[in-house]
Amino acid sequence: MINRFSNLFGAVVTAIYNNRTYQFWLMQFIGWGGLGMVTFFSLTLWYATATWTHVSHTIVQSLLGMLLSIPLHRVCLAVWERSMLARIGWSLLAVIVLSLLWTMLRIYTFTLITGSGGIWADFGGWYFSSFLVYLCWVALYYGNKFYYQAELEYGKRKDAAVAVKEEQLKRLNAEADAKNAQLGMLQYQLNPHFLFNTLNTISALVKFKENEKAHRMITQLGHFLRYSLDNDPALKISLEQEVEALMLYLEIEQTRFSERLTLQFDIDEQAARALVPSLLLQPLAENSIKYAIAANEDGGTISLRANVQDDELQIELADTGPGMANNRPKPGTGRRVGLHNTLERLKTLYNDAYTFDIKLRPSGGLKINIHIPYDPV
Repeated sequence: MINRFSNLFGAVVTAIYNNRTYQFWLMQFIGWGGLGMVTFFSLTLWYATATWTHVSHTIVQSLLGMLLSIPLHRVCLAVWERSMLARIGWSLLAVIVLSLLWTMLRIYTFTLITGSGGIWADFGGWYFSSFLVYLCWVALYYGNKFYYQAELEYGKRKDAAVAVKEEQLKRLNAEADAKNAQLGMLQYQLNPHFLFNTLNTISALVKFKENEKAHRMITQLGHFLRYSLDNDPALKISLEQEVEALMLYLEIEQTRFSERLTLQFDIDEQAARALVPSLLLQPLAENSIKYAIAANEDGGTISLRANVQDDELQIELADTGPGMANNRPKPGTGRRVGLHNTLERLKTLYNDAYTFDIKLRPSGGLKINIHIPYDPV
């Protein structure tokens, strides 16, 4: 029984705390009820008139006062958005008129209930108390409104400050992850295996006197290494720039694998303007080179498609390699450097507003789908 009453009381308190209308009527009953109690103890008992007729008049005049405060409340609401001068003027006019009306009702009901006469001669005293009560009502109402508004503004500023701190923390995390991703990328790209294959290809070209081709590959390697070292992965760049950076790497691999590597790019114009984390695609493409193209005697195809749909940038990178077969590593194991860094950066930059999906294609190879919010340049 006690728990039930406690739960009910808690529910009522919560409802009142969250509802301004409930708060208004609670304050009305407390205020006008308190006025009735003050009248009883300061006047009724003082003048030894604690009879039922005088007590009932005290109750009636409090109810009439509360009833007349409703149009006063309407006036205060109507002028709340106006200038301070207009607000004071209209509120004061409403107090004067309603005080006059309440005074007349108070005196009339007093003579009617108690049968006393000659009360109208004291109209000025009664009106002064009515005017003072409604003036205090307006002051308390506006004081409550200003306090509530200030509390809302404080809450908004506090939420904004928290949001700014969260954004700063997110940015710092993103920058830290990006730097780690850059180090991982350099380790992933500049490993001895990659350099050995590239330099070995260049050596073979020189040996067979294909100097022009060797020179082109050295130039490509230089451009790629310069971009890798100079690029800031903490920044976002357009997808068009990201694809250009990807081609610095793929041109080296095309020279190395020749006709064994086929590229198919389909980037629509709107998607090309989308901002993406820099160095997003290269680690994924290198996975395809290592585990699809190099592992297949006939080579294969790397395709890249991008489009915008429902304010979302949709990127698909696929290859025609052996898929998960031939010990091709799953995400989180051998693919850790490429896929793990990509996943961590997407998670840091977009929270839950992204998808990263890896599927095994029925015809062989892998298909990676990335969906992120569309943010044009």
